[in-house]
Amino acid sequence: MMRLKLLRATLALALLLALQAPRCLADSAPTSANSTQILEQFNRQQPPSPTTSIAEHERQVIMFSIGSVLLVLLIATASVGIAVAIFGKPLFLVHMILAGMTLTVAIVHVIVGVVWFFPF
Repeated sequence: MMRLKLLRATLALALLLALQAPRCLADSAPTSANSTQILEQFNRQQPPSPTTSIAEHERQVIMFSIGSVLLVLLIATASVGIAVAIFGKPLFLVHMILAGMTLTVAIVHVIVGVVWFFPF
């Protein structure tokens, strides 16, 4: 019974000590630092370099490239679909793969177009 009380007291003391400990080393640093010195250090820092943005012409070239790939995939999907439907060729799996690729490229084309060219 005495050991149980001693264990409880030790756990309570450990918990209280843990709560009093600083959460990180910055919390234990003295707070006598001059706040104006800290603000001056921030003012001396160089502003970050502007992020590189893609030029309007490059955006149009990228969209044209995606659109060209989309058009080729669309024509290929339609051609294989016609071959399967009309001529009975066993190319249904190829048609479905091309259709999936066409849909993926179309979604990418729409997302890029809306993000780059739609005025929000």
